[in-house]
Amino acid sequence: MKRTIKKFKALIGAVVAALLVFVLAHPSWLPLSETTRQSLVELEKTHFLIERSGKITAAHLVALLLALCVMWLLYTLIKFILLSIGKKGDRARTVTELLISTVRYLAVIAAVVWGLSILGVNTTAVLAGIGIVGLIIGFGAQSLIEDILTGAFIIFEGQYHIGDIIVLDDFRGIVRAVGVRTTTIEDTGGNLKVVNNSDIRNFQNRSKKLSLAVCDVDVAYDTDLRRLEALLDRALPEMFAEHGDLYRKVPEYMGVETLAESGMTLRFTVPCKEVNIFRVRRQFNRDIRILFAENNVEIPFPQVDVHQR
Repeated sequence: MKRTIKKFKALIGAVVAALLVFVLAHPSWLPLSETTRQSLVELEKTHFLIERSGKITAAHLVALLLALCVMWLLYTLIKFILLSIGKKGDRARTVTELLISTVRYLAVIAAVVWGLSILGVNTTAVLAGIGIVGLIIGFGAQSLIEDILTGAFIIFEGQYHIGDIIVLDDFRGIVRAVGVRTTTIEDTGGNLKVVNNSDIRNFQNRSKKLSLAVCDVDVAYDTDLRRLEALLDRALPEMFAEHGDLYRKVPEYMGVETLAESGMTLRFTVPCKEVNIFRVRRQFNRDIRILFAENNVEIPFPQVDVHQR
């Protein structure tokens, strides 16, 4: 749903930008003086690149608006195309989100440079100055460069994609966005954690393979284990048949995990998708409780035996 809204917004933006470009490219349609129209025509003939005339006229401002609309149109068209491609899988979605973020930065930079050239600024000298300043700033922006490079390696090595569930430190959540600098993770409570890409280390990707929902259930010491295990052999496949949308394989009885104070702890594992692991655990606990109740299998509660001389 969110991706559909994004695509719709991108399409609307592209249409609006195209209309603005079309209107601004026809000066005769604009409420301008004849002199301004002629000046604007000359600007368009030279692709908006002019020499400094000593002052900024209305033609310069209209040409600047036209250039910004062109950049907006190109950006929204590229974004719309990338969002359409991104529907083909989680990896494609992740790469397209990164590309959209990169294109956004490039579009802003190109729009600034193009706009300055329209206003008569010597962009060659500006770019040369930016290059020198960039080298100076680069030494102080090593973390930014590290974020960008780490993000690129994460994407192209396929360490995680949008929609994957990862555990970073004590935070478990779904990857919602991967940008040039940051990754956004959402937990089950809807809380968002934004992490610099360079800070993502020693994480777990829980979506690569099926997960195991582990369920421990206590039974009384006087329970006939052989009869109970025979019952489980018949009941567990039936649970899988009933809840095949949650259980990816037949739940497995692992045996007696511990001999506790009030009973024996039996362990079960249920293969499932990580996104459903808590739901699967609750559903299996319900199934096993109903099964035990129907077959008079006691689930003990804490109790104390008092011996009196």
